Amino acid sequence: MLILTYDGTFEGLLTVVYECYYQKLQPQDIQVEGEKEKDFVSRYVFIDTEDEKADKVYRSIEEKISSQALKNCYYAFLSDDETRSISLYHYIRLGFKQGKAIDSFLTQEAVANLHGIMQKVVRERHRMLGLTRFVELEDGSLYGKIQPKYNILSLIAPHFAERLGSERWMIHDEGRNLLVIGTEGKWLLRDYTMKEALKVHKREAFFQSLWKEFHQSIAIKDRKNLKLQGQLMPKRYWHNLTEMQGSPPRDGEK
Repeated sequence: MLILTYDGTFEGLLTVVYECYYQKLQPQDIQVEGEKEKDFVSRYVFIDTEDEKADKVYRSIEEKISSQALKNCYYAFLSDDETRSISLYHYIRLGFKQGKAIDSFLTQEAVANLHGIMQKVVRERHRMLGLTRFVELEDGSLYGKIQPKYNILSLIAPHFAERLGSERWMIHDEGRNLLVIGTEGKWLLRDYTMKEALKVHKREAFFQSLWKEFHQSIAIKDRKNLKLQGQLMPKRYWHNLTEMQGSPPRDGEK
């Protein structure tokens, strides 16, 4: 059984797709190097990332399939799902045969699998757009921390770059040690490990108390729907939400 491995980058995965096409390889699986323990039955081949080859596949997907298909691939790649690499490969392979119509073949396993993975990322991105909260630091910049299930930092950055305008802002994905920094409509993604606590502006506590008060004042007790709230705003995100700090437990919870 042939298993191809790569360095875990999107460019690396596209290079694998390139080599499969030109070397006529038919892998049973594609894995990030070191992500899984190797067995003694399979034959493992590591594919070095080559930007030129990756770029050719990138442009081919966009031109011969569609820009939407390319977006689907990138979103699925950011899922961290262990099947994302082989699913993406089968989707692209079918896409080169079917062209722009690829996403209408919903009964095809390659399309169904890729769409299923991609939709999870889409939903997580949508949640983070509404559930990311910022605090003001001593230097006047805005800082937000998130712990998303999927690697969606690069997907939400354009939204905040446009929304926050000339503000200096940062969003920190604590679980993946990634930080996006932005201002004036531009943003940069980089690796980051926090070594010491950031200094929050002294007026931040006042604004947080105002936000909590506002949140409580607009709530309609008779229309409280805890089940729906849990679906739209899962409890795993509460510790980063100002309005939910100190919230009483739900009925039946302690």
